[in-house]
Amino acid sequence: GDILLHHPYESFDPVVQFIQQAAEDPQVLAIKQTLYRTSGRNSPIVAALLEAAENEKQVAVLIELKARFDEENNIDWARRLERAGVHVVYGFPELKTHAKATLVVRQEQDGIRRYIHFGTGNYNEKTAKLYTDLSLFTCRPELGSDVTQLFNMLTGFSKITDYEELLVAPANLRRELLALIDRETEHARAGRPSGIRGKLNAITDAEVVRALYRASQAGVPVDLLVRGMCVVRPGIPGISETVRIRSIVGRFLEHSRIFIFENGGDAQTFIGSADWMGRNLGRRVETVVPVLDPLISETIRSQILGVLYADNMKTRELLPDGSYRRLHPKPDELPVDAQHVFLTQAHA
Repeated sequence: GDILLHHPYESFDPVVQFIQQAAEDPQVLAIKQTLYRTSGRNSPIVAALLEAAENEKQVAVLIELKARFDEENNIDWARRLERAGVHVVYGFPELKTHAKATLVVRQEQDGIRRYIHFGTGNYNEKTAKLYTDLSLFTCRPELGSDVTQLFNMLTGFSKITDYEELLVAPANLRRELLALIDRETEHARAGRPSGIRGKLNAITDAEVVRALYRASQAGVPVDLLVRGMCVVRPGIPGISETVRIRSIVGRFLEHSRIFIFENGGDAQTFIGSADWMGRNLGRRVETVVPVLDPLISETIRSQILGVLYADNMKTRELLPDGSYRRLHPKPDELPVDAQHVFLTQAHA
């Protein structure tokens, strides 16, 4: 089955071990990975990729040289990986590769199997202790096929971008995201259950904002946690009356992206690397993956988002005039600090 990790409350070590074990496993044929920001000269992930190449596995790594503040660091790693025989790709001149994905191809008794890690954060075990992010491990064939296509595109092997389940920018993410929002609008108009919930770092894309306003005008409840920049104005009569925007700023940097669409009662959950910004939807390579395991989907909805929505200690609510108001527990409410709740659960 699929496995979800909620960092930093759950350790990032399994992500590192996934790559280390793949490097050492004689049955593993290939490892492919995107690297945007690593932890520097002693990155255990890069060390594992070097070991995999020494063990004569096919290793392909896309290193984003345009990752701000990490350019020199990434060039240094790229040279070391190339010397070890790794197929290093430097991304596209006009696109930053911000996707977080690893593909491990393994020979098993019944044929080839693909193991995948999707993340919302970087492959950096140091920042993984400071940022909140999600990791999803899966070996679902439909996602394996999509991520293989993604790496074939990134390495220049193929231009095919006909993804079955994965939402990938700039190929289909904008189109599919707008379609998901518009579908909620249609559900609301038809009197079916509708709703858009989620968590991201920023919303600045005009087309997405217009789609959210259309949804709100049809009566779709829109409840989003947006940590940073947000150009949506909630609660404006006739425009965004059903929109609520909150921001949580606590001990850890809220960095995970979660999108939930109610879909007439058959809710769909996604996690990924992309915010709803023009650059993420059109000028970067991003991945947003559907959470196909119903138990994991429910965990994200109730045990992660549910707790974040209950926060009344570190939350600020966006007001119609663009200012923020800090929330405080009401007289009949218990104080809830979501990050503290997650830490307490992790240590239980």
